[in-house]
Amino acid sequence: MNSEDSALYRDITDFAHDTPNWVQHGAGIWTEAGLLVFAGLFATAWWRARRGSPRAFAIAALAPLATAVAYMCSEVLKSAVAEERPCRAVAGAAACPPHGDWSFPSNHATIAGAAAVSLALVRRALLWLTAPLALLMAFSRVFVGVHYPHDVIAGLALGTLVALVAVRLGRDPMTRLAGAMRTSPAPAVRWVPGPGPAPVPSCETHARR
Repeated sequence: MNSEDSALYRDITDFAHDTPNWVQHGAGIWTEAGLLVFAGLFATAWWRARRGSPRAFAIAALAPLATAVAYMCSEVLKSAVAEERPCRAVAGAAACPPHGDWSFPSNHATIAGAAAVSLALVRRALLWLTAPLALLMAFSRVFVGVHYPHDVIAGLALGTLVALVAVRLGRDPMTRLAGAMRTSPAPAVRWVPGPGPAPVPSCETHARR
């Protein structure tokens, strides 16, 4: 952390204090509720992918797993760096999480970055939705005073990197697993990946009609 980052943190939190109460309250809600929004997007992507190819289902299934791996990586890094929260290190700053809940990198920003990228890998057009949501979540962590700007930037970068690597490494094994599950004799197992794409009527079928 340098003086410029600390100054930017104070500029953002001072701006936050000057905003209406409903804005501050909304930012406080969003910083946690955003995680539920991403969870809902994961569930929607999984449900839609049940009618897709095994590869499409594999990427949809890997999206939350990649995000979980990114979160675990951020926890390991956070414990190794052990950076004090700005709300404790900067005089006059906001109320803080308990001591020992370190600052760098931001777990929320890491999750948001990983979720945004992994969902975009499921469907590229989703990036127009997930990227703004991730940036808003990252900014909200500074806005409410619990992270430095560099914490959330590092979190977004870490989440993005881990999601790309995790999906790349897990895509082929998960595709094979999805194919095997769809041919399983157990109905409960087949239900998870879904039936796959609807069969395309053959030319011979049309000719008989």
